[in-house]
Amino acid sequence: MKTVILTGPIGSGKSAVSALLAKRGIPVYDSDARTKRLYDICPGLVTELESALGIPLRTTEGKLDRTRLASVIFADDTARETLESIVYPAVLKDFVAWRDAQEAPFVVLESAVILSKPVFDGIADAVVLVTAPKELRISRVMARDGAPEADILRRMDAQEVQEDKADVVIVNSGTANKLKAAVDRSFFGKNSYICKLLKQAE
Repeated sequence: MKTVILTGPIGSGKSAVSALLAKRGIPVYDSDARTKRLYDICPGLVTELESALGIPLRTTEGKLDRTRLASVIFADDTARETLESIVYPAVLKDFVAWRDAQEAPFVVLESAVILSKPVFDGIADAVVLVTAPKELRISRVMARDGAPEADILRRMDAQEVQEDKADVVIVNSGTANKLKAAVDRSFFGKNSYICKLLKQAE
């Protein structure tokens, strides 16, 4: 089963592309959503984080306090690296199990940062980058999250999107119909990189 990594900076439109692919029957692994699920279904993961970081990370209900965790890792590079060393191997294991259960020509792994994480080296058969002008991305995230621009810029600075690893680039700066056409062309066009990759595997 071929794996296509769908990546791009915050506000680029990865989720919109994922939704279009899902409508075409392509399984999409949303790494952010699946990671949140792992925190909920694997209590040992939170315990390990608390031990490694040396701070309590649970709400009064016993769930992961995501706001507290975010405030810690965005302010401390060492803490973020510690978290990644614990969480990313769990995400990789979850993805492989999920991928192996799918029946499709290929699967998509959606993540903004996965290409810069060594634990995922070798997982991708192809990389599709979704991008858009920075000001447009900022405005999208402000409208979506209601966050101040300064917070969004900090989140952008914290991302490591390795654009040089992309096999295919989709520029999402137009209408929804233009994005759909770009997705159809990039993933399903008979001369597209993805289709050529699948033919080589036959």
